Amino acid sequence: MDSRLHDVWAADKGAFNGWLSIPSTVTTEIAALQDYDSLTIDLQHGLVDYQAALQMMQAVHGYGKTVLARVPWNEPGIIMKLLDGGALGIICPMINTAEEAERFVGACQYAPRGYRSSGPTRAGLIYPDYFKQANDTIVTLAMIETVQAVQNLDAILKTPNLTGVYVGPGDLAVSMGKPPSLDHTDPIMVATIDGVLAKVKAAGLKCGMHCMNPPYMVEAIKKGFDFVTLSSDVRLMTAAQVEGVGAFRKAGGGNR
Repeated sequence: MDSRLHDVWAADKGAFNGWLSIPSTVTTEIAALQDYDSLTIDLQHGLVDYQAALQMMQAVHGYGKTVLARVPWNEPGIIMKLLDGGALGIICPMINTAEEAERFVGACQYAPRGYRSSGPTRAGLIYPDYFKQANDTIVTLAMIETVQAVQNLDAILKTPNLTGVYVGPGDLAVSMGKPPSLDHTDPIMVATIDGVLAKVKAAGLKCGMHCMNPPYMVEAIKKGFDFVTLSSDVRLMTAAQVEGVGAFRKAGGGNR
């Protein structure tokens, strides 16, 4: 039951994560062919339902990537179902208190660590000795994306078996009364995110963040982030088409 994420972290390196919002096995496999360490299937803001997520996990299998899923909400049923389907980690949005963090992590862990129900239908088929290894392998990342979460961060970081946190810069900005955006340069936002990073590292946990552009992502790794995402499949595809169509129109748009 190998996890490339754990291997990267064991080597004290930052992990590179791809973001999948399109419910397609084709675009998923294209991402799986790239040199990502992990791929996250987005069931919150992505266009993905459970059946599509299952097929996407099947498309990734065999390419050596750690498959994660961002769930729509902190709801044990969908968390357990995605793990049973083969996800090796969960990113959970809007974790604002220690109690919410405990509820999230508990759903990912078998007793005595948690209350996850046993029935790994697909995971038990594709991962040998799944039950014995699941608790130590499953990655649990709580999203820190509100002022309340930042205020309660010390308590959240004490949650047993929490792998780390994943900073959601867009919603965090909204919570702080600013427009939703990534790759912040606003001094207040930068200080807030740097403060989260410092506390997470001091607690010995992993800290991830969603980024929009490669230079910002590279800088995040240099700062000490353990897990970075670059944009998403939707945005990367859009950017490539905008560039190509723009070049054609700028060159005359078909005029000979």
